[in-house]
Parts: sequence; C-alpha cells; structure tokens
Amino acid sequence: MDTQTRQLHQYLEQANCVPDVILLKQSTTSTNDDLRELATQGVQTALVCSESQTQGRGQHKRAWVSPQGNIYFSCLIHTNNVLDGRLALEIALNLIHMPIFKDLELSIKWPNDLYSTQGKWGGILVEPLSNTQAVIGVGINLRSQPELTQLDQQTTSLEELGLTDVPRLTMIGEIYKAIQQAAQWFNHGSPNLAQRFNHVAIFKNQPIIFEHQNGQITGQYLGIQNDGALLIQTETEIVHFYQGRLRLANKG
Repeated sequence: MDTQTRQLHQYLEQANCVPDVILLKQSTTSTNDDLRELATQGVQTALVCSESQTQGRGQHKRAWVSPQGNIYFSCLIHTNNVLDGRLALEIALNLIHMPIFKDLELSIKWPNDLYSTQGKWGGILVEPLSNTQAVIGVGINLRSQPELTQLDQQTTSLEELGLTDVPRLTMIGEIYKAIQQAAQWFNHGSPNLAQRFNHVAIFKNQPIIFEHQNGQITGQYLGIQNDGALLIQTETEIVHFYQGRLRLANKG
C-alpha cells in the first residue's frame, strides 16, 4: 500500500467506512469500468479515483471530458431498496452539503449535475449492476481547464468558486463518505426529498426547455415531487418526467 492509499485508508477508517479496495490512479480509461471489473471479481465495496480518464462518460453515454488534475471517482453502492432516480438526487444533495463546501453557494441541476450560478462544476453517473447494486461515478472540476470551454453548457470549477485549499485526499474521502450517507437516506425512503431538493434546484421557477424521448416541451420548471420526478408547468397543465434533459429557455 503506497503512502497516499494508506493516508486515505486512515482517513476513512476514522469515519468507519473503509472499502475493501482502494485504488488511486494517475490515469485510467474509466473509473466506472474499473469498478465494474472489481464487482465481477466479487468485491463488495471499493473506491477508485483517477486524475484523468481517456474514455470517461456521462449521462446517456455522452463523453465526459476528463483532463488531467480533476477528480474522477467511482465506488460501489449496495441498497436495501430497489434502485430508482432518487438515489442520484440524494447523492447530489449529500455532495453539495459536504462540510468542505460550507462557504460555497452550490446547487443541483436535475437530475445529476452539480451546479452553481457560474455553471456546472461536477456530475454524477449511476450505473446499476442489479436492482440493488450500482456503480456511482462522480466527476469534479477542481480547477479551470481550457478543454472544458468547448462543452455545450457553461462550466466552472471549485477553484473559480473560491475553494483552493482542500487537500485532494480529503476531497476523495469526503466524497466517499457523502455517497455512503446518500445511500442511507435512500434506504430510509428519501424522506422530504422534494423539499430538500427544491431548496437548491437551479433554474427553479424559470422558463425552461425540456428534452425527452418523444421530443421537447417548454414551460416553467416547478422543481420535483417526492419520488424524484421533475415538474413542469405548461400553458395548460402540470406534467412530470423521470428522464430527460433540462435547460433554460433562453440558453443554447
């Protein structure tokens, strides 16, 4: 066990949540793929974090640009309840409320983007392995990257938001702890999810365009209901969706 892995092990040991396997990498194809391979070998709990990825992916298998120096993190989660969309929302909520972010004004773009008023600084990918087991991927922009300026939405970084002094290993450990806490919220039925999420939902009460499998609609984003579905007020009714892509109506 190298020095960094030992330090992270000790950090998580203090929180009583040490995974069976900890892998810290300089580069990999995809940390989620690394976790899938470990799961096929029978590993029950694991954490993989890399400084870069060559084949990172986001929601709907869109490419996740993964330049050197950010955090690309994956872990295994086992749940008592059958997986559904609330898990990603719980993970996002627990991530933005990590103690190291207490001085930042952070928000969430439904269903899985970590946001601020300056743009997206991270994202979450939940890839189920069974009804009650999933690989959780988290990507976080630690610092400004020229590669991120060409994406189809405004991006930012924790550095630009004013967070510059958190050690990398501390960040990794806090992410793992937050995901374990999110699983507990999910296992308890995600109580008051709508209230907790809508308080930090970016674009809430604003005109939006929502892209879904049958096309797109426009309306006012009302937030979510307790089962995690997004609510939109159209000209004639309130509609809800469990999958799709949300963006401001006046944005490209």
